[in-house]
Amino acid sequence: MKHTVRTADGRRLSTLVRGDPDGRPVFLLHGTPGSRLGPHPRSAVLHRLGVRLISFDRPGYGGSDRLAGRQVADAAADVLDIADSYGLEKFAVVGRSGGGPHALACAALLPERTARAAVLVGIAPHGAEGLDFFDGMAQSNVIEFTAAANSYADIAAHTKVVASAVRANPASLIARLHAELPDPDRRVVADRGIRSMLIETYAEALRTSDNGWIDDALAFCSPWGFDPATITVPVLLWHGASDVFSPASHARWLANRIPNATVVVQADAAHFGALDVLPDILRWLSAGWPDNHRWVQRTRACDGSAS
Repeated sequence: MKHTVRTADGRRLSTLVRGDPDGRPVFLLHGTPGSRLGPHPRSAVLHRLGVRLISFDRPGYGGSDRLAGRQVADAAADVLDIADSYGLEKFAVVGRSGGGPHALACAALLPERTARAAVLVGIAPHGAEGLDFFDGMAQSNVIEFTAAANSYADIAAHTKVVASAVRANPASLIARLHAELPDPDRRVVADRGIRSMLIETYAEALRTSDNGWIDDALAFCSPWGFDPATITVPVLLWHGASDVFSPASHARWLANRIPNATVVVQADAAHFGALDVLPDILRWLSAGWPDNHRWVQRTRACDGSAS
C-alpha cells in the first residue's frame, strides 16, 4: 500500500507498506542513495514473520519533499509523523547503510515509541574520536564523504554526475561500483532479483533530483543532532567483515558507545550481505515486545489514495 503522509511542517513523505497488515510494525530506512522501493524481503516472508514493513523516501528522494539543511536527527520526527498517521503506538526500526544513522536517531530521540533498533552496515559519525573514518573504505566513498565535508558545492558536483548517469541508465550505479565490490558482494549482486530491486530503488531515488543524496551526505559529515551514547533501547549492529563501503570498524565504534548494543561482524560477508540477513534481523526486531503495544487511536490521516 502506497500513501503520502503530511508532516507536521507540511511536507509530503511518500510511504509504502508491505507484509502482514496485522503484524508488528517495523520501519525500514533505506540506504544512500535509496528509496521506499527496497530492497526488501518478499511479501510471503514478511507474512511468515508477522511483520508489517513500512518504508518511506527520506526528504529529497523519490516522492518526498526536500528538507534542506536537515540533520540525521530530523529523521525521528518524520518517522513519528508517519507512525502517528498509521496509528502506531510502538514500532521497531532498521536502517541499512545510510539508513543506519537515521535508525539510531529514532532509538535515541523516540525511546518511548521505539521498541528495538537495528543497523545493518551503517556508518559512525564523521570525525568521531577514536575512529579512522576512512580506514578500509572504497575510494568512491572516500571521494563522496570528502566532498560533503568540504562544501555543498563539492558534494553537489559529485552527485550530479552520478545521478545524471543513473537517470539515463539505472543500472549504471551498480556498474560504477562493480570494480570495488569484494567477492561476497559480487555474489549477492549477481542474483537477478536483488539486482532488479537495487536498480529499481536507485531509479526512484534519483528520478526527480539528487537532493536527497546531497542532503544525506551533508548530514553524515555534520553533527548528527544526538549522541549515540544516550540510546537506551536494545540495538543490534550487523556488519559484513569484508565491507569496503562502510567498514566494520564503524559498527565496532558504535557498539563501544551504545548501551545495550550487540554487534555481529559476519565473516565471508560484505556490504550487500545485509540483504541476505534482513529476514533474521526482522525476526529479532519483532520479538520481545507485546502485541497490545502496537496500536493507538490517532486523529491524523494519510493524505492520498492507496495504490
